[in-house]
Amino acid sequence: MRTHQTTTTLEDQPIPVRAKLAAAWTSFMFLYAYVDILNFFTPGVIEDILAGKVFEFDLSQTFSTTALTLVSIPTLMIVLSMTLPARVNRITNLIVASLYVPVTAFNALGESWLFFYGLGIALELILLALILRYAWTWPRTAPSVTSPDRETVRAQQQ
Repeated sequence: MRTHQTTTTLEDQPIPVRAKLAAAWTSFMFLYAYVDILNFFTPGVIEDILAGKVFEFDLSQTFSTTALTLVSIPTLMIVLSMTLPARVNRITNLIVASLYVPVTAFNALGESWLFFYGLGIALELILLALILRYAWTWPRTAPSVTSPDRETVRAQQQ
C-alpha cells in the first residue's frame, strides 16, 4: 500500500534590502578576514611579520590602527545596514562600497600568489558590486493615491 504524498512548491519570500546588504557585508568580512588568515601560510609571511614588515609597511601603531580601521568600517556596515533610515542607509552603502573597491584592488599589488589573491579579491569585488546594486536599486514607494497630502491633513487638524 502506497500513500500519496503531495509535493508543494516552497514559498520564495522576498528578502528585505537591509538583510541583503547586511548579508553581503558579512560575507565580505569573512572573505576579508580569511584571505588575511590564509596568507599566513604563504612562505615568508610569518618571517616578515616577525621582522616587523607587512608587505612594504613597517609594523607600527599607525599601521595597526589603519588596518583595524579598514576592518572596522565594513564590520560596522553590517549593523548600520540593518538600522539606518532607508535614505541614509542607501547613501552610506553606496559611498562605503565605492571606497572599498580601490582598497580591495590595492591588496593585489606586489603579491606573488596571484591565483590565491586574485580569487579572494574577485570574490570581494563581486560582493561589493552586489552591495552597490542592492543600494542603487533600493525600492521606492510611490505616493499613495488615497492618502491625503500634508496641506489637507494640516487643514483638517485646525
